[in-house]
Amino acid sequence: MGILDESEAAYIQNKFQEDRRKSVNSLGKKLMKNYEGYNKELQRVENLYNFDRSFNEYHIIAGVDEVGRGPLAGPIVSAAVILDLRVCSKEMILDINDSKKLNEHKREILSKIIISKALAYSISFCSNEDIDKKGIGFCNNEVFKKAIASLKIKPNLVLSDGYTIKEFSLPNKAVIKGDSKSASIAAASIVAKVYRDNLMKKYHELYPEYDFISNVGYGTKKHIEAIEKYGATPIHRKSFLNNIIGEKHL
Repeated sequence: MGILDESEAAYIQNKFQEDRRKSVNSLGKKLMKNYEGYNKELQRVENLYNFDRSFNEYHIIAGVDEVGRGPLAGPIVSAAVILDLRVCSKEMILDINDSKKLNEHKREILSKIIISKALAYSISFCSNEDIDKKGIGFCNNEVFKKAIASLKIKPNLVLSDGYTIKEFSLPNKAVIKGDSKSASIAAASIVAKVYRDNLMKKYHELYPEYDFISNVGYGTKKHIEAIEKYGATPIHRKSFLNNIIGEKHL
């Protein structure tokens, strides 16, 4: 339910419609459109929270997600988040979603809100050196485990995006496309994405030729051309470059 109940909203809408001034009518329509949009978003986010609440046999639920599995450079980053699922509708964090569906500005705002409202959160990563030595699959699993282990509150259940965590002692449920279904995983997705993107912006200052500020390490045309021209940097994943560029650039 929104800030107003349906009868209150209908009453206000009627008052605007009764007013003969076009400016007032126009304002009324705009307000009601915003109100309807708010209610729609509130319902969407409540569905995310309710997904997590459906595991009601567990008292403390953490969501975990990773960012940076596919880039040619930089670390793979994971975040784990424990939200307060007992909040009322008006206290939920609106706009949380799969981080890829949000623009950069919205992600930055939401990450700060999530961090401030979460019961606990943590961030973990495996470097490009770790990825080259141990493989991306191992590191993906490892950052999940490290992020959960770093939480100041121990969860009773871990919801992980896409993958069941291997060699893991806590109850764990994998959720396919979890960042679009679970409030906790969506929150983790946003925190991890913002952390990694900001890290890649810092790397851009060190290696501006590779355009990390735009590609955040992914294999864009400009990025690959820079590798071919200047060679690989210390943050490149050499094991990812073998099939893209010649050995002379590694």
